[in-house]
Amino acid sequence: MNKTISIMPCLDMREGRVVKGIHFVDLVDAGDPVACATAYEASGADELGFLDITATVEKRRTMFDVLRRVTAAVKIPVTVGGGIRSIADVEAALESGAQKVSISSAAFRDPGFVAEAVRQFGGAAIVVAIDADRNDKLPSRREVYIDGGRTATGVDAVEFAKQMAGLGAGTMLPTSKLGDGAKRGYDLELTRGIADATKLPTVASGGAGKLIDFLQAVKEGHASTLLAASVFHFGVFTVKQVKTY
Repeated sequence: MNKTISIMPCLDMREGRVVKGIHFVDLVDAGDPVACATAYEASGADELGFLDITATVEKRRTMFDVLRRVTAAVKIPVTVGGGIRSIADVEAALESGAQKVSISSAAFRDPGFVAEAVRQFGGAAIVVAIDADRNDKLPSRREVYIDGGRTATGVDAVEFAKQMAGLGAGTMLPTSKLGDGAKRGYDLELTRGIADATKLPTVASGGAGKLIDFLQAVKEGHASTLLAASVFHFGVFTVKQVKTY
């Protein structure tokens, strides 16, 4: 696989623990985020995702104390998401050692928040995460969902991505609700649509199950970063296997 493509395992966090656990045989505590992060770094990961999966729904801030422990333990860049809804949250995430901050529901509800975050911290630090599901009535056939994928918005995902790019966000992170955890392959139509429309680095997320899925995300989905959780957590593939494919 192309050396310029970045592999990003994602730590899905709940209550300070990695939810899906990680299937490294020699890992004493599969749910400890620091142990998982260092194991991923050792296995060749280029960067890490840190997603507090219930922060938005529970209307609380991301667990910055856990994030600080993770970023202190690894040298690779970390992107944090989940429950980021204020400039103070972005600042706290960056001060906790994250290189990038992913904004999802709050970006939809208040685009001005994204613009202000870009103004204060630079576009390179701001990722807009877009959860999307199929809706054939929309131009791109993909609809934006918010609140952890629970609430339909009626808004076209590609059009929303273009709006966010226009505000200066530096990276797009579309996740297919259909594909998330299903291991049926990334939503190439969604990823390609957003990558081509915004001309921004785009992270493929949701659905990786086979090695060919990673390759297709680059060749057909035009992704520059490949995010996966389940296949790495459960030891289906190692990061090295994906890179050498």
